[in-house]
Amino acid sequence: MSCFSARLCKVLLLLSVLGGCAPTIDLRGNQPLPDNLAQIQPGKVTKSDVVALIGTPASTSTFGDERWYYISSKVKTFAFFKPEEIERHVVEISFDRSGMVSSMRNLGLEDGKAISMTPGETPTAGKDLTFLEQLIGNVGKFNKPDKDRAQGP
Repeated sequence: MSCFSARLCKVLLLLSVLGGCAPTIDLRGNQPLPDNLAQIQPGKVTKSDVVALIGTPASTSTFGDERWYYISSKVKTFAFFKPEEIERHVVEISFDRSGMVSSMRNLGLEDGKAISMTPGETPTAGKDLTFLEQLIGNVGKFNKPDKDRAQGP
């Protein structure tokens, strides 16, 4: 094998390894088409019309005013690192009591809020037992097998 062939093999191997490290972009969720969103006009479109135009929502409001959310995002994953959300689109559609669209908003990644979890535990009623107390407390609590069940049919 010539020196040129060895170098060519090394270059091809390096390129194939680097090509395998390219980030992958995943599209997640349901992003309604802009033409369909343009047809949703407050005061003129009902819930059933919205479902016919852009489908069922990804999420709905739990309390208060009735709102539907259509959520889509673009996520970049590079090798074994944690995935990173690089783009998010949220269409929020609010309805009045009669089921007509009252407003529509488009939200992005910058409109989101980071929520941090509060460390701690929920207190429960009862007594905290040590491992040894739990082990000793179970002694004698098990039923002895019945003669009829032990012998079988």
